[in-house]
Amino acid sequence: MGGKIRLGVSACLLGQPVRWNGGHKRDRYLTETLGQYVEWVPVCPEVECGLPTPREPLRLVGDPSQPRLVTSLTGEDKTDQMLNWAKKRVCELESEGLHGFIFKAKSPSGGLERVKVYSNKGIPSKRGVGVFASVFIEHFPLLPVEEEGRLHDMKIRENFIERVFTLKRWRDTVERGKRRGDLMEFHTSHKLLILSHSPEHQRKMGAIVAGAKEYSTEHLFDDYERLLMDALRLKSTTRNNANVLQHVLGYFKKALSADEKQEALEIVDLYRQERVPLIVPITLINHYVRKYDQGYLKQQYYLHPHPLELQLRNHV
Repeated sequence: MGGKIRLGVSACLLGQPVRWNGGHKRDRYLTETLGQYVEWVPVCPEVECGLPTPREPLRLVGDPSQPRLVTSLTGEDKTDQMLNWAKKRVCELESEGLHGFIFKAKSPSGGLERVKVYSNKGIPSKRGVGVFASVFIEHFPLLPVEEEGRLHDMKIRENFIERVFTLKRWRDTVERGKRRGDLMEFHTSHKLLILSHSPEHQRKMGAIVAGAKEYSTEHLFDDYERLLMDALRLKSTTRNNANVLQHVLGYFKKALSADEKQEALEIVDLYRQERVPLIVPITLINHYVRKYDQGYLKQQYYLHPHPLELQLRNHV
């Protein structure tokens, strides 16, 4: 891939002292591990919209579907100030070429889900979305987004980072000029990856590629991108992965010895029973790909969707 992946991020997660109390919430995984592979675009909604640091903390109040953003002690309404800034900021972020965004969990400006919204009687319910986060996801509906707290769940982490890396490869393909041949090449190399998330989406995308001449170029690429990101938003399942692994082994039916076939089937079955992580059968299959020089599988991103050093498939 050309160039680094660019991710938006709540600035406090990088260690910037922008929180209401002048502190930060530096996340070591983001800064020390994922940061080796991405270029961060930090955003602090509260500071950037004009609020000082330190400042009176904010909270959401009223209707959870359309909450107001107010200061927690004096009740000063900052909703319009935040919304006006947010609508301008997302337009500016269009030029940043973002491949995703990581928000600060529970933040009244940046939380994606389960943010506390207080009723008129001061009773909280975890049904809100941060004001800036809401504007962002409406403006960028296809971009992968997550909260740093949820990324501690290994399945959610793997899914998010897989989406981000796939979007980067897709953008690189589009930037070459929106050629139908490039679309077919991209789909071919991502077919098994998509299949592990959603066989239904894979069928629809395959039909689009097969009938590419019936579409205008813009509609062709737009429809494909929408289905691609919708498919990858669905988390891959043990069942789908096991089916893909069985499918992959079919490419070696004439190459593997009887012992090798038995070993591969046993390892896939152990994965199906969730007794070993996905990296175990994937490692064995990658060994066979190299040993038997399997050309089609060499180009399948299902077998290497993101850097091995991130160890994302060691826990799923």
